[in-house]
Amino acid sequence: MVNALLYAPNNRIVELMEQPAQLRDADWMQEAAQQAVLLELATLPPYLCGLWSIDTSTGDGSVFDTLREIVFDEMSHLGLACNLLTTIGGTPVLADETVVPRYPGPLPGGVRPELSVFLGGLTKDAVDMYSRIEEPDHPLVRAVAEHTSIGAFYTALLDAFRAHPERITGTRQLTMLMPQHGEGNDVVPLDTLAAVESAIDVIKEQGEGTSASPDNPHPGEAGERAHYYAFREIFHERKLQKNPDTGKFEFTGAPIPMPDAKRMAVVPEGGWPRTGPSAPDAETIQTLDESNQAFSDLLRALEKPWRAGDASQAEELLSAAVGQMFFLQDPAQRLMDRPIPGAGGKTYGPEFRYVAP
Repeated sequence: MVNALLYAPNNRIVELMEQPAQLRDADWMQEAAQQAVLLELATLPPYLCGLWSIDTSTGDGSVFDTLREIVFDEMSHLGLACNLLTTIGGTPVLADETVVPRYPGPLPGGVRPELSVFLGGLTKDAVDMYSRIEEPDHPLVRAVAEHTSIGAFYTALLDAFRAHPERITGTRQLTMLMPQHGEGNDVVPLDTLAAVESAIDVIKEQGEGTSASPDNPHPGEAGERAHYYAFREIFHERKLQKNPDTGKFEFTGAPIPMPDAKRMAVVPEGGWPRTGPSAPDAETIQTLDESNQAFSDLLRALEKPWRAGDASQAEELLSAAVGQMFFLQDPAQRLMDRPIPGAGGKTYGPEFRYVAP
């Protein structure tokens, strides 16, 4: 059974990590894996807002390509996290307003407690926030204070799997191969400890890199940076390169110009108002509702494959859910083309709020 504390904003990941190893039973593992599912889900809306805001008619496209690859990585991580949960007998919960992340707000479970994750267009502030989501405990380019990172949480979950490999059942495991984005983006069955170890390594190393290199060890193309370092390069507008004298990585490489982007404003707490003097016009409200409906339909579609008892039906449902993702972009970008009255050229944008059917 997944703990009821999961269904509200909380510090549950921090609390889970504070429990002694001998108390990390099957329920602990299921709750931790569900929290991992929510963490992966939480990264997608802010990254998608940045991606969709980029003006692809100008610039060299490098920042757009980087963000696009990171989004694909995160979608794969979400699938792997769902497989982590079902292989130990759990069932992913995504389509529930009490678990869907709210923006602006913290990451699920108390990870990065100092960080407020927001939805807005691509700006230096947004890129800085993206990098702080992905930041390892000991990055190669900056020292940070101790805190609970996503990578540290996955390490704790992996330790529990290693201590109890007998809990790996291999039930309701889905497969989706995406070789065009690199082998690291494949969603594969996690029916052995080795498969679990490999999946968690992919999730951690694509996000944080390794202790020796800022590169993504599981790239779609050679030379891809891990997410944290890719975002820091965009923020500094320079590629990382190793200083031959000190051996340290520094932002002294080739320029990375920030692309032109639509000026999507940061979505306010609770979303854009629907009534009162600051409410948008009826057409904007309709588009906001359309955007939220598309997001909610996607979450419901993503739950179904891991609930299906028949393997072939599950694969069909997963393919349908992936197709559902394409319905998010159009209303989101239409909102980004709608100016907010009196906001100096800033525009609306998607809220990524869950609405019940």
